[in-house]
Amino acid sequence: MKTLSNKLAIATPSLGLHESNSLDRKIRAASEQGFAGIEIVFGELERHSHNHRITIDAAARAVRQMCDIYSLEVISLRPFVDFQGSRTSLEARLAKASLWLDIARILGATFIQVPSQFDIKASRAEDVIVRELQQLSDLASFGSPVVKIAYEPMSWGICYPTWETALRLTNLVDRPNFGICLDTFHIGTRLWGSPLVAFGKYLNADAHLVDSLRRFVAEFPLEKLFFVQPSDAELLDPPLSTSHPWYVEGEAAQITWSKHARPFPLENDMGGYLPVAEILKAWVVDKGFTEWISFESFDRRMADESYDPKGAAVRARQSWQKILPLILPARATL
Repeated sequence: MKTLSNKLAIATPSLGLHESNSLDRKIRAASEQGFAGIEIVFGELERHSHNHRITIDAAARAVRQMCDIYSLEVISLRPFVDFQGSRTSLEARLAKASLWLDIARILGATFIQVPSQFDIKASRAEDVIVRELQQLSDLASFGSPVVKIAYEPMSWGICYPTWETALRLTNLVDRPNFGICLDTFHIGTRLWGSPLVAFGKYLNADAHLVDSLRRFVAEFPLEKLFFVQPSDAELLDPPLSTSHPWYVEGEAAQITWSKHARPFPLENDMGGYLPVAEILKAWVVDKGFTEWISFESFDRRMADESYDPKGAAVRARQSWQKILPLILPARATL
């Protein structure tokens, strides 16, 4: 009987977005729902440091201790934004990276997650981007243990927004600790779903998705897929436009969508409609991926002070139970 050996994790913002949702509560909630790992947002670690009046290093040690108590592995420290091609000095960015690497090692984090660049003023010169990411990867490999750089193609990225372009970049960077994190929201909303039309899909979306998944299974090197993040998107009614209450001038439509309407996979009662199961079946089952699967969703309800991290963890677990029968053969189990 076929099984999945993947361990499940969840990102801390998916357990509540209000500042009252402390890391202590989130770690406990994730553990109680059987998650084996957690992704820590650096800003939440800074808030923990501030609230407890301790240094960031001490905060990282305290969080690591909590995770050990609750049998949770910290899989990533994230998101290390605005690195590639940034207008700031490379020296300053690498100094910041050095701090993050120190914190990642205290936490025991395997990865630092680096989103693709979305600042429209950043450099798009490939030789610059490759050289900078090589220096970041080399810096992460100097200490012990080696920290892996998980590059995430973002649907609103100015360059490398798809798995194909991110894989091209990965091959050019050519470092053993540089690989890719894939999120069903970003790939799904770049390729298949649109917030700008009533029916929520690009022209020929289904055919493009089938082709992409077929090529992924055939072409993607498994050792470069570091971890996978399932999340969904809400079908917007009405679609996003300049008159929509969520509209922000100059903000990419996918960013607006992500901030407000990104439920856990297959939460159809909350408007979820992306083909998450089809994508995960190709990425995980058909490809034979056996590493971390980490839930990352941003639901506007999570910003409420009354929202309980326990409820979010339950939603994520229920989401996984909906996914399993759709991606596994009928007699398979987890």
